[in-house]
Amino acid sequence: MNWLVEGGRIETVEIAHGAFRAELLNLGASLRRLDVPGRDGGIANVTLGYQDLEEYRGHPRFYGAVAGRYANRIGGATFSLDGREYRLTANNGPNSLHSGPLGFDQQFWTLSHHDAHSAVFTLLSPAGFNGFPGNLQVETRYTMEEDGLVLSFTATTDAPTVVNLTQHAYFNLAGEGRGTILDHLLQIPASRITPSDAGQIPTGQFLDVTGTPFDFRTPKPVGRDIAMEDVQLKIGRGYDHNFVLDTPGGKQRRVATLYDPGSGRVLDVLSTAPGVQLYTGNHLADGAPGTGGAVYQARGGLCLEPQNFPDAPNKPGFPSARLDPGATYRHDMAFRFRTADTMEKAFPG
Repeated sequence: MNWLVEGGRIETVEIAHGAFRAELLNLGASLRRLDVPGRDGGIANVTLGYQDLEEYRGHPRFYGAVAGRYANRIGGATFSLDGREYRLTANNGPNSLHSGPLGFDQQFWTLSHHDAHSAVFTLLSPAGFNGFPGNLQVETRYTMEEDGLVLSFTATTDAPTVVNLTQHAYFNLAGEGRGTILDHLLQIPASRITPSDAGQIPTGQFLDVTGTPFDFRTPKPVGRDIAMEDVQLKIGRGYDHNFVLDTPGGKQRRVATLYDPGSGRVLDVLSTAPGVQLYTGNHLADGAPGTGGAVYQARGGLCLEPQNFPDAPNKPGFPSARLDPGATYRHDMAFRFRTADTMEKAFPG
């Protein structure tokens, strides 16, 4: 089922720095396009989106949106806080995905600041919306720098709640609409994942990636192992899993590197979050026309979403997602770009 946000006018805003340019939407504080130079100097939009702005209403693909107030899944659409159970609106079978219908991706944000290089969007999510406690005041800041896009999320609440915010951009470094990402090379410095049950809810356990298709510690093509006989790949119909980063959260560091040998574009994803979700666009086929007019095929883009772990509010062994009054939630991340002639230069050291 699609939930359609009604009313409002979808508006665009641009920020730029040199050859880099981004187009943002007030709906979902979304990143609609990101123009990036390649090895030969040619510019391409490397993020997926819709050609028709009205297509951003109600579709479950979350192209470039801010996902929240709790990104990813909460099992059974319920969690407890201080002994009280909160029942959420389910939108993914019995579960809550990206906080249920009309989540942050389907809200009209207020553009509170805009200049040549930066844009700031704000949103007040009222207490009780989709079952979440606390009035949550949220700010998303985009800043274009000389090598890419920097993002910061902050949030405050007037009652104990849970928060997990991320950017849901789909990347194809060859350019939006130009084939699949299966030949892109990917590195994720993570020795474990949080395996999922059949409903894609973490079991609460940790799985060592050694000897599995989930070992991206050494760079490899995204598609090399994606069709292997593996129960986790069957559950996700490809990669759709949370990777537990080897370095702790709280300090910004590299959480993934993606390289397209054809264009030479290299994307370094940086974040302060403890995990990163790899989703290989397994369900992208046959959607509405993309930004450039092409209809995307399955795996025409991938997401690298820095985050707290899925279902953390129900898993005591996962990092806490709790936010209390008087405290400020903060997640800093960046999409930084460079070019390389070879794999060795794309992944130094």
